[in-house]
Amino acid sequence: MGKVGIKDVAGAADVSVSTVSHVLNGTAPISAEVRERVLNAANALGYLAQRRTKAAISVLRTVLLAVPTDALPLSDNNLYSWSLLSALTRECERRAIRIVPFEVDKPTLSGSVIVEAAQAAEADGILLLNDDRSELLREIARSKIPAVLMNGEDHEMQVDSVTPGNRFAARHATNWLIGQGHRTILHMTWEGRSTIRRRLDGFLEAFRVNGIPASHARIALSDGFLPQLGEQAMLAWLDANSGLDGVTAIFCAADNLALGVMEALTRRGISMPGDVSVVGFDGVALGEFTNPPLTTVAVPLHHMGVSALNLLEMRIVNAMMSPPAHRLELGCRLIVRKSVRSLA
Repeated sequence: MGKVGIKDVAGAADVSVSTVSHVLNGTAPISAEVRERVLNAANALGYLAQRRTKAAISVLRTVLLAVPTDALPLSDNNLYSWSLLSALTRECERRAIRIVPFEVDKPTLSGSVIVEAAQAAEADGILLLNDDRSELLREIARSKIPAVLMNGEDHEMQVDSVTPGNRFAARHATNWLIGQGHRTILHMTWEGRSTIRRRLDGFLEAFRVNGIPASHARIALSDGFLPQLGEQAMLAWLDANSGLDGVTAIFCAADNLALGVMEALTRRGISMPGDVSVVGFDGVALGEFTNPPLTTVAVPLHHMGVSALNLLEMRIVNAMMSPPAHRLELGCRLIVRKSVRSLA
């Protein structure tokens, strides 16, 4: 189908062209029934998406993408960031937005360096991945350049941000395990950023709302999210507790950790899901190919970049109103595979 115009919408909704114009631009009172008919027709024909894309192209021309160096290369351990960035790149190509990549060294980089890079590139906005240090975000906010933090939390709400609903998703997954009859569950995590701590918050909250004693919510800390670190942490926990110690399910704060946990369990002759169930978090592709296939919480990685661009666009369009910072959390979904056994 070719380009859809306002006449096509009018014909599909059986109204005049002027009525469609009034509905879409809010320039005259229109009955709820007619308004709904016009919007449904415009949406079905793809006119709303077409109109919005056209506006985005005119507003956003160049975006500075500030990315940690370790997030760029594709590897089995980096599928989360790589998938997010790949989807963002495709969306920018679709909207004809130029991306200026800027690698950031987290221990030494200041927000002023990112601001200077954005100014040099004549960028309309800044997209920042993962790095949510307060001072860095303050410096970016003071520059008045529209900015969106992806996969991070701005605790002072200085800039817009988009992140998975980590706490709610972790609570949902843990609540589902409890519904499957599991009562003593181990959460394998690491001392990560606040986004990872939200997953621990959701895990613990599920026990509270289900009235299960806190002693049944076990916690094990890995030195990081890499599979080999998860394997080491799981082996150490098994040694310290002389086995599973009543744990019937393990909820990992990342799929990478789950891969290591499953390797450790296999080394110790502990079957999955016969002896213990395992759940991951992130939804990266490798979980489909584990043995058994990994039940996981899928993060909407392909939507995060799109949402960040939309927030940037909204910030630019409404700049004169100086709206407060927005924090957008995206819903995650549980993918049930064969690594969990029901005890109910």
